[in-house]
Order: sequence, then structure tokens, then C-alpha cells
Amino acid sequence: MPATVVVGTQWGDEGKGKFTDLMAKDMSMVVRFQGGHNAGHTLVVDGESFALQLCPSGILYPYIVPVIGNGVVVDPRVLISETEMLRSRGVDTSNLKVSGNAHLILPFHQEIDRLTERRLGNRKLGTTKRGIGPAYADKASRVGLRVQDLLDAKIFRQKLEALAKEKNQILAKVFNQLPLDVDEIAAEYLDECLPKIEPYIADTVTLVHDALDAGQHVLFEGAQATFLDLDHGTYPFVTSSNPVAGGVTTGAGVGPRYIDRVVGVAKAYVTRVGTGPFPTELAITADAIGGKPRDDASAEEIALGDHFVEVGREYGTVTGRRRRPGWFDAVMLRQAVRLNSLSELAITKLDILDGLDTVKVCVAYDVDGVRHTHLPYHQSDLHAARPIYEELPGWSTPLGDVTEPAGLPKEAEDYLAFLQDQVGVPVRLVGVGPGREQYVKRDV
Repeated sequence: MPATVVVGTQWGDEGKGKFTDLMAKDMSMVVRFQGGHNAGHTLVVDGESFALQLCPSGILYPYIVPVIGNGVVVDPRVLISETEMLRSRGVDTSNLKVSGNAHLILPFHQEIDRLTERRLGNRKLGTTKRGIGPAYADKASRVGLRVQDLLDAKIFRQKLEALAKEKNQILAKVFNQLPLDVDEIAAEYLDECLPKIEPYIADTVTLVHDALDAGQHVLFEGAQATFLDLDHGTYPFVTSSNPVAGGVTTGAGVGPRYIDRVVGVAKAYVTRVGTGPFPTELAITADAIGGKPRDDASAEEIALGDHFVEVGREYGTVTGRRRRPGWFDAVMLRQAVRLNSLSELAITKLDILDGLDTVKVCVAYDVDGVRHTHLPYHQSDLHAARPIYEELPGWSTPLGDVTEPAGLPKEAEDYLAFLQDQVGVPVRLVGVGPGREQYVKRDV
């Protein structure tokens, strides 16, 4: 019963899609187990880019069954748009399956998400305003609508009307907004969306277990990443679900004994979107983030931060927002190893470090004079944390054409060895460019 889980180990945008796609070619099924269309991943195949938000990475392989599990929240309009885009580019989507137990994102959720962020002002969380959090909140409150509700128009309408009474009151009394029209929503979801997604709706728990029981290889992929996890991330600057490996058990309906491999994906540096603590953050220019750099930021630091953003193309797949960059943080990764029971690491974007004289790795935090080698549990300590760096020699050899470990410069190999020594997990895969084949497999 070989099951593999791929998880992000930082704040997302690690390049999980690339390695999920790489590992997917040996799989029979790829299952997305949480999140929604607030997280995107970009796959580059033969120089052609595919930006996906809901569909699992394996959808580009015609022999794979891609599954959207029960732990995902689904906007059917986005799903339809994405599948139509794929079909227009020659990708067969007929194998796609969507759990009937996945919850629906409704227009109420998106409107409340948008208005809540605006109302919070400087205290906003930095959500994508896609309605993800409000949809999960309704799920927890047991008033949400599920994909399977679309299959019974009477039930769908009854549940929608009950939900609308509450949501429209919130829109009117809290946000001074006009109510949303229930008839319009029902018509859009039942008459326009259902005919297009009904062929995909399935009992995905049974599908996944049938595949595992038959000895087929199943890959589980999460969206976002470990430190955006609702329970274990830098709360409240987190997502509304559990991207850690344990989220597979609830989000896809499999027990932990099925999982025998957990691959953590980490970027060779760190980025973050939106607000929240970031101990190794580097300053970047005002025109990159729409604000002033820190007063104490040197020109050298700003130039380095800009390098990571521009050369690394650090712009959100879904939002287009520029990301905040920083040096690699081994303290974070040690925690990610623990939380996910990682068996190995995949390091992406090592090529972005090409040409740097030196590279730094944060090996510990200084919090009010106390050295921390593991992540402080208290948020005030994390906000106060100052990175303690080890500095390593950089390399001048471009990595984009390297395909074998022997082709890596000694300094790049030393960097990878240092990372795995710091966190206690082998680095088996290394990304050296955006293309599907631009990677190195290390025998460690």
C-alpha cells in the first residue's frame, strides 16, 4: 500500500508543483487533500507553463486519476474555468474526480472574506479574498453546503436559503451591503455549474482505498505549507486548513499506516506572502512591495532581497503579489521535520543562488539573549527572534544545465550537505530551474 505525501515546509511557494509533477509520473493517482483555489502551483512542461489552482498536479498525465479530496473547499466556477483551460491546451480532464463531501465556496464566502479584510485595515491577515476561510468556518459550524448537495436541487435550495438568511444579515448589518440574490446563486450553481462538474463527482474515499488495496502508488499533495497550518503555523497569519502531512488522514480519508514516505519541499531561500513574523527577512526596494524598506537596511541587503524577488520570479501564482524574501531558515525546517515526520527533502530554486559570493543559513535564533535551536512556541518570542547565521562560500557556475550530482559545484554540494546536517533529513531532489527536467537526484 505505497502512499507518498508531498508537503511544503516553509510559508508556501516552495515549488511543490514541480516535484509533485515529477513524482506523479510513477503514480496511479494524485490526491489533493486540503485548501482551495487560494494556492496555485505552476508546472513547466516543454517550455509551456500551466498555472493550476484546484486540479492536482497529476492531471497532466493521461494515465493518472487526479482526485480533489473531501478536505478541499471547491468553487465550482473556478474548477470549470480550470478544466476548460486545460482542455483547450490539449489536456484530457476526463479522469478527474471530485469528492462529494468537499465543501462548496459560495458567493457569500467571497464577499464576506473581501469585506472582512477591508474592515481589518492595518490588522488584515493578507487572505487571497477567495472565500476559503469563510467556507471552512461554515464547515466547522455545520451549516456549509457540500458538492453532493448539488445532486439534489431541493436539498441544495433548502440549505442555500437557510445559509442566505444568516449571511445576508451579516452583509447588511455588519458591512452595510446589499443582500445577495438566492435565486441567482441557485441558478448559477445548479443550472450552469452542475452539468459541467457532475461527471467528476465521486466517492473518492472508496476510490483511494481501492487503489491502495490494489497496491497502486498514490501521491497526496497539500496546498500552502507547514507554517501556514491552522494549528501549527504562525497563527493568525495562517490558512484555514491543515497542510501538514497529518491533514491527509482527514482530508483524503486514509489512516496513517498507509503512508510510508513523506517528502518535504523547501526553497533554497525562504519567501512569505502577506503579513506575519519572518526572522530571516531581507529588505527589498519600495517599488517591489509598495512600502519603505527598514531604516537600518543596507544597500547590499536591499540589492540581495531584490535579487531573490526578481531572479526568483517571486510573484504569487494566484494573487500576483510580490513575496517577501529571506535566507534559508534551518530552525523552521527542524520544526517542519518534526510536524510532518519527513523522510526526505526536495530543495527547489538552488539556481537562484548562482553567482552569490556567500550564502547564509539561519541555524538558531537569538531571543533576548537566549539561543533557540528550535522554533519558540510563543508568538512574542518569534516576533522578537533575530537570526544567527552560518555563512558558506557561494558558487559562480550556473546550475541550470546540471542533471547529475557530479555536475554540482563543490560549494553547492557543500551547501546541500550543510542543510541536511542541520535538519537531520537527506536532501534527495534538487531543483536547478523551472523546467520539468531541471533537477538533480542525489544518492544520499
